[in-house]
Amino acid sequence: MANSNLRDAKRAKNDEFYTQYQDIEKEINAYIDYNPDVFRDKTILLPCDDPEWSNFTRFFAQNFERFGLKKLISTSYAANSKKYKSGYQPSLFEVNDPQYDAYKTKKNGKIFILDHDKSGDGRIDVGDLEWHYLEGDGDFKSDEIRKLRDDADIIITNPPFSLFREFLAWILEADKQFVIVGNKNCVTYQEVFPLFKENKIWSGRTEWSGGMWFETKNPDDVDKVIDGTDMKNVSSIWLTNLDHGRRHQPLALMSMEENLKYSKHKELKGKDSYDRYVNYDAIEVPFTDAIPNDYDGAMGVPISFLDKYSPEQFEIIGSSRALGVPISEVAKKGTYMQGGPRFYLSNGDGTYRRMYDRLVIKKKTS
Repeated sequence: MANSNLRDAKRAKNDEFYTQYQDIEKEINAYIDYNPDVFRDKTILLPCDDPEWSNFTRFFAQNFERFGLKKLISTSYAANSKKYKSGYQPSLFEVNDPQYDAYKTKKNGKIFILDHDKSGDGRIDVGDLEWHYLEGDGDFKSDEIRKLRDDADIIITNPPFSLFREFLAWILEADKQFVIVGNKNCVTYQEVFPLFKENKIWSGRTEWSGGMWFETKNPDDVDKVIDGTDMKNVSSIWLTNLDHGRRHQPLALMSMEENLKYSKHKELKGKDSYDRYVNYDAIEVPFTDAIPNDYDGAMGVPISFLDKYSPEQFEIIGSSRALGVPISEVAKKGTYMQGGPRFYLSNGDGTYRRMYDRLVIKKKTS
């Protein structure tokens, strides 16, 4: 019955993405490797969750003692409760709960708590989880969940992508440590990028190349997260303000001369020099591994640079969305693609091509 319920729940939740256990394990273990006591005596809150099926809840419950946790809290959001959906099958947690008959017609979220050895077997793990219904629907903006946030030390979750800006602001408002999942393009949001620039948040341990992909069966129900279009598959990344070792590993780079001579990228190999933007004073570096180690000026790099960014090696100046001079003010004649603030390169024939979003960086001098 449990397996059947799991399948039914996953089919019913078209707007929810399930983070794989191995992705959570890989990411969280990196923080433990860097600081074995990072979670010790801490209360961890997993909001925007579905504790019955969540790999976040299972992972932290199974590692409660290894991490030295003080308390684990996991909450679910239940607006438009699935109890109202045709054919809904209650979970084993629900049918065995004496409160179920009283609550089965309500739109209440759930809270799972782990903080002691309930079973008496001498260890604290997933079998000791206790749960009950919340007073409200579990919305993270509610006073009920806000109090849990304020009492927690670290917040870890995969929030709804369409509410990412609001959710991140909710965390920062309380000045909490966090590890969360976001759509890869979120780093360009005007509410998010300045936090990267100021080293208040950074990329998690998991590499962006390949990334994590989440899928929903009904594109009409997916959060419209990328350029306002419906997406069935969304590439996602970890964002955090917890430290990890990769963040302090400098990139091994070649000189400008070596890149132009030996680069594996056809866009650079054999050229006389790096291209320069026509509407901003910086060179175009199309790949992170092509950043020259002997150039002291401004460089435009892909947003994927943040995956390898070490604050000891480079400083972030800004982004093309804020720094680019409007192309119409620079290229009075010629052909170019309009639309949004971007950097442009000259094609050498009176036409110009617009680049993807770029970050502007400089080599750290001290």
